[in-house]
Amino acid sequence: MDLNQLSLFIAVAQATSFAAAAKKLELPRSSVSRGVAALERSLSVQLFSRTTRRVALTTAGAALYAKVAPQLTALQESLDTLPENEEQASGELRLTAPNDIGTFLLPNILAGFSMRYPAVRVDLRLTNRMVDLVAEGFDAAIRAATGKLADSTLIARRLSEIERQVFAAPSYLARAGALRTPADAANHQWVMFRDAKLPAPLPKPKLSPSIVGDDILFVREAVSSGMGLAVLPTFTVREHVVAGKMVRVLPRLSFRLGAIYLMYSKAQHVPRKVTALRDYLVEYFEAHPLASKSR
Repeated sequence: MDLNQLSLFIAVAQATSFAAAAKKLELPRSSVSRGVAALERSLSVQLFSRTTRRVALTTAGAALYAKVAPQLTALQESLDTLPENEEQASGELRLTAPNDIGTFLLPNILAGFSMRYPAVRVDLRLTNRMVDLVAEGFDAAIRAATGKLADSTLIARRLSEIERQVFAAPSYLARAGALRTPADAANHQWVMFRDAKLPAPLPKPKLSPSIVGDDILFVREAVSSGMGLAVLPTFTVREHVVAGKMVRVLPRLSFRLGAIYLMYSKAQHVPRKVTALRDYLVEYFEAHPLASKSR
């Protein structure tokens, strides 16, 4: 007797509908119908009486359900408690992340993840839009947030604080002069994010921003071109600092504004590929935090 066919039979019996069972199992309705029909053929008995509106268990179907449903439930619970091996993580992992995190962090992270879990194929979608994981069929999302995450239907695993600092191009500082205290920032040109304010203790600038944008990559490049100062996540400017294109201004000043999270569904049984990603990210950011451990 095929366990998959029995599982389909139980799902239809509980949903009293092939369509509802197929939706719950995320399978085509035709696959559920064929599986149940194959089980009926193997048992030489009709398990459901079918009408245009609903299905109901026959006497034989009710008897089979009463016998096998508790046993299959117990079997699934036993399987769920088995230790998971790394090799069990497999299949396509649909992941979404903002453009900056995807560009600056994920290539290195996902390279290590793929080496550890070669049977998992990551399908990454980079977008600054707030993706609906369930409606759009994503397994997980990496998100940055400065406040409380609003979506209570998802599990949010905090991975790391995000450290931000003030940066400028050497060409700008040569032209506008160095800053010695936060108060000096009021007389400088800033590259600002749209609808953003400078964090305390930086004062409100006396000059209008030289340019306003809503994308970290754009703001970073504007600063690198000498257009002014900006408060940026340190992980987005490391290469430019090493190359001498940007320097840290007011080195004693840093801000911990927000954190990075892994978001995934509160499903009863979280897929192994998702828990593998979660565990790997936790391990990675413990070794490579986005904020210095000492303030």
